[in-house]
Amino acid sequence: MDTGSPPCTASRSAERSSGLVVRGEVIEVILRTRLSKEITVPNPFASKPAAPIDDSTSELDTAAGKGRATPTRKEREAANLRPLVSSDRKASSKESRAKMAESRDRARIGMANGEEKYLGPRDKGPQRRFVRDYVDARFSVGELMIPFLGVVIVLTFISEPIFVTIGTFALWGFLAILVVDCVILGFTLNRKLSAKFGAGKVERGFRWYASMRAVQLRPMRLPKPQVKRGNFPA
Repeated sequence: MDTGSPPCTASRSAERSSGLVVRGEVIEVILRTRLSKEITVPNPFASKPAAPIDDSTSELDTAAGKGRATPTRKEREAANLRPLVSSDRKASSKESRAKMAESRDRARIGMANGEEKYLGPRDKGPQRRFVRDYVDARFSVGELMIPFLGVVIVLTFISEPIFVTIGTFALWGFLAILVVDCVILGFTLNRKLSAKFGAGKVERGFRWYASMRAVQLRPMRLPKPQVKRGNFPA
């Protein structure tokens, strides 16, 4: 009869095997714990860490006082910027209008004084200046045209036929004398311009230009007369 191993030996071997199993499980748990600590998987649902607080931001927040939002970095940079052009459109438009008005006044004064750069195409050039100076130096019948027309208009309002007849003949007689004076002025200027600038270099339209200036009152002429009566240009 085979008695086998004693009962005490079997129990001891069972205890040893169970102890080995327990130790293996403990070692496995320890290894898993260490691996989980070394390899950290980020949680996508976890909240992001708060950004570090800037000292300048806290100072601005304290200075701003309660109830005001802390300015961001872009806002602080924008506050430090200085615009190259004035942001006040009303002030800039007012300044531009003032400059334009000043330039217009300067051009008007320059044109009235006969400054060459402010004159229009009709008045520019040495020949036009010569014509103006010659007309301003002489007495023209056309200077009396406006006062004479005023007298004729008054005569036409009188009911007596004799005054109407006198006014009509006086008007036609004055116009005839005016035309003769303008013709004489044109021939005289043609001779003087040819002698000064050359016969083939005389600009066209000087007769009409001189006649239109001659029929105006001296104070109403533009450009204003630059010579006195009797001081004819050489």
